[in-house]
Amino acid sequence: MSPANTANKASFAARLAARAGGGALRVFLVLVALFWLMPTIGLLLSSLRDPTDINASGWWTVFTAPAELTTANYASILDNDTITRSLLSTVLITVPATVLVIVIGSLAGYAFAWMDFPGRDWWFLVVVGLLVVPVQVALVPVSKLFGAVGIFETTLGVVLFHVAFGLPFAIFLLRNFFAEIPRELLEAARLDGAGEIRLFTRVVMPLGGPAIASLGIFQFLWVWNDMLVALIFADSESPPITVALQQQVRQFGNNIDVLAPGAFVSMVIPLAVFFAFQRQFVSGVMAGAVK
Repeated sequence: MSPANTANKASFAARLAARAGGGALRVFLVLVALFWLMPTIGLLLSSLRDPTDINASGWWTVFTAPAELTTANYASILDNDTITRSLLSTVLITVPATVLVIVIGSLAGYAFAWMDFPGRDWWFLVVVGLLVVPVQVALVPVSKLFGAVGIFETTLGVVLFHVAFGLPFAIFLLRNFFAEIPRELLEAARLDGAGEIRLFTRVVMPLGGPAIASLGIFQFLWVWNDMLVALIFADSESPPITVALQQQVRQFGNNIDVLAPGAFVSMVIPLAVFFAFQRQFVSGVMAGAVK
């Protein structure tokens, strides 16, 4: 057999093995994804079943009895004042906490990256040191401070707490990203007459869009899903959705017809935010990996 024929057969075998391996890999990844999504699928189907059906059988029985599916549970939680108030309270906490962290973190990150001021490196080391401070350490002293100034058990207090603990990571992330912007680009903008404000808004912020989007997603998910801080600092009359669902369990026991749709609604909103900024998030992660 000629060497050419041997090489062709070898390349054909390699291509066949690569295709088979790629197909097997895709099947494996699909199975892993389905297994990972199984709790979410179960929660969704449980939220669409009547309480009697939930108590009688598992959620997987809907595949053989699709008539069990109903939207009555969602209609019930929309009429539940506790759940609707908690969703509004969660939005009023999460949106300001996310926006403030992005704005303040962007300004501070730009200052640490491109502005000279006394003790800049030492102050940045302080910010990095704050990253390792656990939230639990600050609960008691911050509670006393908020009580003294009259913002304990208020939305403002929860927002300020989340902003304070979100800023070190935000400053660290954005400072490192902004520092990778070519100096020549900034110098050219200064030669064109751009001041620091215009340089920040017209050059740095557009280039830092992926990093800012990544920061916004992380901060939004952290604040939205938080229960510890909300349990301590939020108003007990209108708590966030995480605390409200926990109180539903404590008050009514195994009321899955309320908990399942409430939990799924609270999960859909951060998922929508993530998928809305997914492209920017991936760009930010890839940019950070390359740099």
